[in-house]
Amino acid sequence: MLINFRSKTMAKHLFTSESVTEGHPDKICDNISDAVLDEILKQDPYGRVACETTCITNQITVMGEITTTADIDIEKIAREVVCEIGYDSDEKGFNGHTCNVTTFIDKQSSDIALGVDKSYELKEGQQEDYNLHGAGDQGMMFGYACDETPELMPLAISLSHKLAKQLTKVRKDGTLPYLRADGKTQVTVEYNNEGVPVRVDTIVISSQHSADVELEKIRRDILENVIKPIIPQELFDDDTIIYVNPTGRFVTGGPAGDSGLTGRKIIVDTYGGVGRHGGGCFSGKDPTKVDRSAAYAARYVAKNIVAAGLAKKCEVQLAYAIGVAHPVSVMVDTFGTGVLADDVLEEIVSETFDLRPAAIIDYLDLRKPIYRQLAAYGHMGREELGVKWELTDKKDILRQKAGI
Repeated sequence: MLINFRSKTMAKHLFTSESVTEGHPDKICDNISDAVLDEILKQDPYGRVACETTCITNQITVMGEITTTADIDIEKIAREVVCEIGYDSDEKGFNGHTCNVTTFIDKQSSDIALGVDKSYELKEGQQEDYNLHGAGDQGMMFGYACDETPELMPLAISLSHKLAKQLTKVRKDGTLPYLRADGKTQVTVEYNNEGVPVRVDTIVISSQHSADVELEKIRRDILENVIKPIIPQELFDDDTIIYVNPTGRFVTGGPAGDSGLTGRKIIVDTYGGVGRHGGGCFSGKDPTKVDRSAAYAARYVAKNIVAAGLAKKCEVQLAYAIGVAHPVSVMVDTFGTGVLADDVLEEIVSETFDLRPAAIIDYLDLRKPIYRQLAAYGHMGREELGVKWELTDKKDILRQKAGI
């Protein structure tokens, strides 16, 4: 669907982010990996899990390194996830009941476990509870927040996720029963010279569908049932461009149309391309992996800085050495919007937040089976799920330490 196509020669600042539905092949893999993790954490909160999944036509492969006392049936978990997502019959191109499922699982490397089980600091005689565990890997992790939305997320990714969730909702509740599980959404936001979002410039939605529905009906239905309920009226105008299924046909989708892999949608999982990303992906990793836990902690820090009114936007970088508890560096960048210098904010952050992995796991309550619900529609900004890295409970102490 193309509404009011116009020249793009006008000078403006545009930024685009995308999301995908849970039936996208990569998200099927994320869901399976996090479902495996959750089932392990239900029985063994201290299990070590690094679970990767791939999928392609009629095949799911689950692999990784897992050390746990839990007794789980990975094949059963994978099949249940695929069917719950919506691929439960041959008619849909992929069938969780009958597809092949293979597993290749080994235990966690004893060399890696050396540093996680007993940190460098502990070996050096620094006897503190949060020095017990070292970081599960080296690397740098980023967190970001800004004041563009109530949940302090960039507007483009926030709207993209909402459209993707709505696309899934109208499929599952029977409003648009001809839709299938695979889908993608994309939103382009226009900003004014002050960096404030002023309108939605372009919306792109592609949704898998059954073969017996007309393209114009799909375009009409998605406009009325997906786009209009989600995009705020004040951001939607006569110049907004809308594309729905621009190729004209999307019958073959999911793993039948494209192979999938855990972690490949990490930009969708975070901030939609706003800010930087480091480290690895999230899904299928227990919280001793700082790829996951420190990325959540960095979001927690950045969000509290913005919520405290200390900056309009903020990016936090944390970096770790494997086996070492304390981060090797903490960086705060407010992009010129901070009420204090960035180096002063870094000192306040280091005083306020304990960023050792064991501390992060404790105060963010990360040893619980909370992860599959995050496997689609973003890990950040999910206030409706009650995850603790979205709390702004440190904003008052930050304001106090900042002297405002």
